[in-house]
Amino acid sequence: MRLTRYTDYGLRVLLYLGMKREGLSTIPEIANRYAISENHLTKIVNELGRLGHVRTVRGRNGGLALGRLPAEINLGALVRQLENDMSLVECFETGNTCPITSDCRLQKVLGKALAAFLAVLDEVTLADLLVQPAGMMQMLGLDVPSNRPAA
Repeated sequence: MRLTRYTDYGLRVLLYLGMKREGLSTIPEIANRYAISENHLTKIVNELGRLGHVRTVRGRNGGLALGRLPAEINLGALVRQLENDMSLVECFETGNTCPITSDCRLQKVLGKALAAFLAVLDEVTLADLLVQPAGMMQMLGLDVPSNRPAA
């Protein structure tokens, strides 16, 4: 299983906003810190906003912040929301044309593998990823408070 860049960048945005916590961030700021495209990030942030994961504030002093508490953002649910196609192979798709589908056991095995992958993500929230984030914060150029409360 490989997540799309769209989902990867969505996770990165949420991690960034979760680490920053206070104040608003901007798309150019986040794009710069991760060295990724602002245009691509704009589309992702719009989707995260539509889903309620990100709160956007318009205007001159506007920006982005988490739209919910980190403990309320489940990674399994998020991946399901951001990934537009979880078909690992053609036989998972409607209109499958593989000639061996009816007798092939690969579909069942890959289905179990995908379910296991998502089950692991279902056990994790953004808050779990933000425990002791000092190293990541330093790498992203964020201020690292000395006595930061738990997420």
